[in-house]
Amino acid sequence: MVIRVLVMAAALLGPLGAVATANADSNDDKFLAMLRSEGITDHISASHAIEAAHTVCTKLDSGMSPAEVAGDVLNSSTMPAYHSGYFVGASIKAYCPQYTPEEGSNPS
Repeated sequence: MVIRVLVMAAALLGPLGAVATANADSNDDKFLAMLRSEGITDHISASHAIEAAHTVCTKLDSGMSPAEVAGDVLNSSTMPAYHSGYFVGASIKAYCPQYTPEEGSNPS
């Protein structure tokens, strides 16, 4: 359990420190580039991944923590734990930066 939380915490913070894609035209482009950089692809469509990212923000708006949302992503997708956490972190960075964890804080 502790290892899973640590993996999810690292995954959540990973995209938040990533360098923004140069000359990206939109938040969608930046978001999709972050996913591609980690080898994460949505086998349905790019628009499905973007919609899922907005759902991440909606869940955060409802009071869930980033770690709880990452758990939801893990349980409702075929992504491994690291990718689930990374997806939540990339979603936060692109669409709801107000939920960016403060550096050194516990993301749970």
